[in-house]
Amino acid sequence: MNKRIAVLVSGTGSLLDAMIKDGLPIDLVVADRPCRGIDVVTLSAQPAIPAAVLYRASYGKGLAFKRELYTAWLTDFLERFGIDIVVMAGFMTVLSPMIFEPRHYGGRILNSHPSLLPLFKGDRAVRDALASGVQITGTTIHVATPEVDSGPILAQEEVPILDGDTEGTLHERIKQVERVLYPKTIRAFAAHL
Repeated sequence: MNKRIAVLVSGTGSLLDAMIKDGLPIDLVVADRPCRGIDVVTLSAQPAIPAAVLYRASYGKGLAFKRELYTAWLTDFLERFGIDIVVMAGFMTVLSPMIFEPRHYGGRILNSHPSLLPLFKGDRAVRDALASGVQITGTTIHVATPEVDSGPILAQEEVPILDGDTEGTLHERIKQVERVLYPKTIRAFAAHL
């Protein structure tokens, strides 16, 4: 695979860790806040992967976050590194439409989501699946678009909801599946790009 891959993180970095352990060649890691995901890079056995935190000005609803400015900054940063494919791995910043334009990364941004899309979009997918009473949920790997959790689906795998599941136990079982499915899907996507 000769495509340059950047992974965007915001949290624990468990997906990033799985990608590194799988041997997926990663050329850059970017976080939108200080997080364990950045620590995963420094603790990995892979040769040094450049990592950076591009701080957001604010977090939360109703605060003065300048989405377009942040997206332009991130896009420029990725392009300076010659990145071909952007992989969101628990990245919680919703980006403005400009990064999805063909002249930037349109059709080349991947995302994982803890449900069988189009069901349970958004950041409460696991909670919503439990509340709905469905017996099966899962994970989806898709091409990200300006509309959150709506891009073309590349891969899905089911995860049963068990009696006594909590949001935490179910989400961990989904992540276990995702940690295998995501690197495999990224490789297949890169091979056909």
